[in-house]
Amino acid sequence: MGAVFNAPHAMSIMSPSEDIVAPSPQGDPAARPIAGTGFAVRKLSILIPVYNEIRTLDKLLAKVMEAPLPCARELVIVDDCSRDGSREFLQRFADENPGVVQLVLHKKNGGKGQAIRTAIKHMTGDWAIIQDADLEYDPAEIQHLLAPVLEGVADAVFGSRFLQGRYRRAMYFWHTQANHMLTLMSNVLNDLNLTDMETCYKLIRADILKNLIIRSKGFDLEPELTAKLARWGARLYEVPISYRGRTYAEGKKIGAKDAIHALSAMIRYRYFDNNFARHEGFLILQAVRKAKRFNRWLFSKFEKYIGDEVLEAGCGIGNLTELVLAKKRLVCVDFEKFYVDRLQQAYGHLRNFRVLQADLTQISDFEKAAEGKQFDSIFCINVAEHIEDDRLVFRNFHKYLRDGGYAVILVPHDPKLYSAVDRALGHYRRYTKRELRETLEAEGFAVEKCFGFNRVGGFGWWFSGKILRKKTLSAGQMRIFELAMPLIKVLEQIPFFTHNSVIAIARKKA
Repeated sequence: MGAVFNAPHAMSIMSPSEDIVAPSPQGDPAARPIAGTGFAVRKLSILIPVYNEIRTLDKLLAKVMEAPLPCARELVIVDDCSRDGSREFLQRFADENPGVVQLVLHKKNGGKGQAIRTAIKHMTGDWAIIQDADLEYDPAEIQHLLAPVLEGVADAVFGSRFLQGRYRRAMYFWHTQANHMLTLMSNVLNDLNLTDMETCYKLIRADILKNLIIRSKGFDLEPELTAKLARWGARLYEVPISYRGRTYAEGKKIGAKDAIHALSAMIRYRYFDNNFARHEGFLILQAVRKAKRFNRWLFSKFEKYIGDEVLEAGCGIGNLTELVLAKKRLVCVDFEKFYVDRLQQAYGHLRNFRVLQADLTQISDFEKAAEGKQFDSIFCINVAEHIEDDRLVFRNFHKYLRDGGYAVILVPHDPKLYSAVDRALGHYRRYTKRELRETLEAEGFAVEKCFGFNRVGGFGWWFSGKILRKKTLSAGQMRIFELAMPLIKVLEQIPFFTHNSVIAIARKKA
């Protein structure tokens, strides 16, 4: 369901435990986006956590600098309080490579996860990949992970050590079986079919990575990233990579206790970390996205009024978009570029589909969306309440709707239910049926139907906002709501409470 939400606040750049030594890179002004990609790649941020790796650092960094890439690169290196000379080596390396290397020094050891969290704060690239400071992974193969990105089909790419690569060192049978077991558990919990969840090589779009709230401090970073990318709905791909495992004598640090931590992390980050992203609106829309039966029930209330040439005004992340993808012509608009990019990546390859950023109060944006051809139907779900001048929006709907065409409007019902949840979501108002009808009629529509929808939701909204004083909706609440759908449909017929929403079916007079 579409909505207009505030963008997340900028992240803090510094923390008491870190100290930037090298200046932020200016980047390559000549860098160009990779052609054909759904999301521009002008610069790749290579995130390198370091802890006592002096024996491999010089060779590793040379390989990273020489790795063939079709875009600019930056190295964001975080030294996690090394005591073996790594820190001094890195300081010299950063001084020798200004504009390419950012070096951050932790004042105390925090673990791999903590180092990556620090690196994310400082990265400036469009995409990021994690590169361990040992020589187990070959930086020359980073280009292979970019292949799905070149085709514009991926939001994240994992380099798998268990798909057929050029080579793989044979060693540590039980360690390998533990990796397979952890990957299997992760797949079961996240409904994925990965072959290597524990891989270091994870290439992720920067805007997604910066929006994820990463909590891991140690090696549980891998299951956390996997779980949160799955919950995000990221398009996740794997490519084969070579792997030169090292022995414990050579400096391998991960052990049996880390496998136990990984198992607990999988469950924790899959089921108990509801605030996994910084974008509050996205979290709510993702929660609603899981309620498939609810979305179908809602759509059934106005499906017969949706024609062949459709405008979805305020598409959000596409919770209802997927129900109208078969239409002859489907144009989706939203105020948030964040949502527009997401839908473009999901459905932009379809011939009948277009999505663009638009302000529903601007007639020029409607002109771009319409491309000189009016629509036979417009639906606008949970959007008008976010716009101060809702009449102007309905006026624009009327202008770009064909004679006899339908506008379907769903908005929050009953001003008495207005609560902290509404304020947090940026709602200007909740409507009465009469108010919605009169507003649409004032803009030239004939309102054929105006009816309440979702009584149980109305009670839940009142209880959550007025009694519990909550400011958001959780995935857990939506799961309970989804499981109770048969009972909810029965209760809809009983006037025990006010409806949470009101739906208007408005026709443009011929």
